[in-house]
Amino acid sequence: MSVMSSFDPNASSDAAAAAPIGRRLVDEVLSPMKSTFVGKDEIIDLMGVALVAGENLFLLGPPGTAKSALVFELGRRLHGQTFEYLLTRFTEPSELFGPFDIRKLREGELVTNTEGMLPEASLVFLDELLNANSAILNSLLMVLNERVFRRGRETRDLPAVAVFGASNRLPEDDTLGALFDRFLIRVTCENVPSDRLGEVLRAGWALDRRGRRSPGGNGSADQQDRLAIDDVRKLSASLGAINLADVRPRLGELVVRLRHAGIAVSDRRAVKLQGLVAASALLCGRATAIVSDLWVLRHIWDTLEQREVLASIVDEALKAAPPGSADHPRARDVDAPDPEAIARELDDVAARLTDPNATEADRAAARDRLGLLAGRVQWVAGSQQRTFLEERLADAWAAADGGTNKSARTTT
Repeated sequence: MSVMSSFDPNASSDAAAAAPIGRRLVDEVLSPMKSTFVGKDEIIDLMGVALVAGENLFLLGPPGTAKSALVFELGRRLHGQTFEYLLTRFTEPSELFGPFDIRKLREGELVTNTEGMLPEASLVFLDELLNANSAILNSLLMVLNERVFRRGRETRDLPAVAVFGASNRLPEDDTLGALFDRFLIRVTCENVPSDRLGEVLRAGWALDRRGRRSPGGNGSADQQDRLAIDDVRKLSASLGAINLADVRPRLGELVVRLRHAGIAVSDRRAVKLQGLVAASALLCGRATAIVSDLWVLRHIWDTLEQREVLASIVDEALKAAPPGSADHPRARDVDAPDPEAIARELDDVAARLTDPNATEADRAAARDRLGLLAGRVQWVAGSQQRTFLEERLADAWAAADGGTNKSARTTT
């Protein structure tokens, strides 16, 4: 299904001029990628939003789930320079930004030779992002946040439109947390369901054969037909022409609700979210953002446990407006909390709490899990299932409290 609809005839001149570019991005880049990568439609739509909004996107998933292949294919379909690198704990700044220019160094100047390196790339992919060490961390933070490269006295603006990072884990310390925070969009990339494995085999085989036929690996045969990265920049420049007046109050209300649910949304991130909403509207061929464009807020989680709560809160906001033909297709595609999965987790927690060999640390960890489960239970759609889970949750809290105060801690 194409995201792009007929463009609003009342659009401003800047937004109207960007419409054909947006249509090309959808029809020539995003839609073909959906045909190539089975079960990755939402990730690909988010990649499009990240490109247009000029924001960074973080892919979380185990090895072999096409994280790097997705970014590689996106770069292949755009006419610009892509920089990809697999980070290790021992990666040095010169591996990303380039070595010092020896000729200049002999003259007493510290100048970086950035040819073919990150500072010259329009699209950046950093695999195993959370392996970043302290030697490159500060430079990466400036790249992600300000699109600036600084080394000694050397400072230069970067042409990067978007930075994509990938990892099979989430950050576990504050230092890496600061790096993770620079990625406004977060999305999981999993193996596809078993019933679609046949599609994966066919599509993956075709992709692999095509790659072997093109040793250059960057689709040089169709280079002239690819969408220019400068056109993507024109799309980004037109975001300011998108009318956010109608949706901005809804966005503010949604941010407040998320904060009340325990999901941290700083003022800085709230301001940046407007860019994602505007990008969603632009890719739908509209010059005015509507409620359905708030779908992007499902992907601002900090922990995996927040995903279901986020989806439920955002879904409730989306349902406040009747569905329409101009809606973004992702607006009605929501995964609600799975009652059976929650019940299984509650069984596991209860077993840990009643285990006579459990240590106090084990019991504390189980109580923490109960708090997270309580937040998910309240967003279960079916009232009977929700009531059943609330009773199970109350029993678990009673076990955690030593058999007392059962009714007081049904929810958090």
